[in-house]
Amino acid sequence: MPADETWMPPPARATRVVVVEDEQSIADPLRSALEREGYRVEVAPTGAAGLEAVRRDEPDVVLLDLMLPDIDGRDVCRTIRSSSRVPIIMLTARGLETDRVVGLELGADDYLVKPFGMAELIARIRAVLRRSAADPAPLDDVIEIGDVRLDPRTRSATHRAEPLDLPRREFDLLHMLMTNAGTVLARQRLMDDVWGVDWFGSTKTLDVHVAGLRRRLGDDAQGSRYIHTVRGVGFRFSSPEELQG
Repeated sequence: MPADETWMPPPARATRVVVVEDEQSIADPLRSALEREGYRVEVAPTGAAGLEAVRRDEPDVVLLDLMLPDIDGRDVCRTIRSSSRVPIIMLTARGLETDRVVGLELGADDYLVKPFGMAELIARIRAVLRRSAADPAPLDDVIEIGDVRLDPRTRSATHRAEPLDLPRREFDLLHMLMTNAGTVLARQRLMDDVWGVDWFGSTKTLDVHVAGLRRRLGDDAQGSRYIHTVRGVGFRFSSPEELQG
């Protein structure tokens, strides 16, 4: 290298956002606002195009409309989550709690109800990116309690030797509960550790994910075998000793 040349590091890669939205009147302003913030944006007008964009070059975050002309947005979310941990923010024209609950159960990281402000959208994108970057690479040993086996290295879990198809947050929640088996974990601690301290959504999402785990584990709400509610405090996973015999 000539002496008068100063080495400069290569520029950082721009954060890539895939916007799966069929309404041009919404997609175009989204693209413009995000590009002004320095994001590299690809707009996919259909669910199929969105899935192809994610498969071709996994983005840093996906903005996913629920109402698409070819594939239901929830099915798109389910398909993405089956093979990728990319953060997903769902966009919905309806504020129904059932829509939000279903989206979160399928693995979405956040949701926004239309119409929304661009400042809020940018804040939520930054929040899910921070949470994603903060997720530690799991290096713990395999945990086996009762009929439940969880392997943090492969992010896999089984119940009675049957695979559990867990969305990302359900896996993280189960991991935390099993790691602290026998100990009551406060709701706020679970929210802070699994969703992050900057979570914008409702704390009801914790109850939704606990209910999802209980359903997968065959827990009876009236007499849970694995996950116990401690009223006014939080949740506890049964200790190995409790499940013996």
